[in-house]
Amino acid sequence: MKVVSQMRQQGFTLLELLVVLGIIALLAGIVGPQVMKHMGASKSKAAKVQIEDLSAALDMYKLDVGKYPTSDQGLVALVEKPADSKRWNGPYLRKTRVPQDPWAEAYHYKSPGEHGNFDLYSYGADAKAGGEGEDQDINSWE
Repeated sequence: MKVVSQMRQQGFTLLELLVVLGIIALLAGIVGPQVMKHMGASKSKAAKVQIEDLSAALDMYKLDVGKYPTSDQGLVALVEKPADSKRWNGPYLRKTRVPQDPWAEAYHYKSPGEHGNFDLYSYGADAKAGGEGEDQDINSWE
């Protein structure tokens, strides 16, 4: 008799496993949408931080060279010396490449800008101008 009772206590029953899986599925259904909502907001915040960092690097570039990179030179001028620049003292970014926005798109740069010395912006998740929520544009002038 002892052998039979010991064998019963070695594992979980199918019913117990189904109850645990049901609880996990219920929690995932409740928590999952909330996590996804915050993930979109965190990408927008990350883009704002990157734009601020790139703006600071552009300001350092201007201190050394005397002007901001042209739209044609673009943000690449922060990591590679432009041919016509004599006082370039870069690279102005820690990495050897200009970062992409959190949605794997290139940041848009115009100099001179319509809103200041330069305009630096990302179109957000939808990669189109305008939008709300995660699709909203993130820029350097607001």
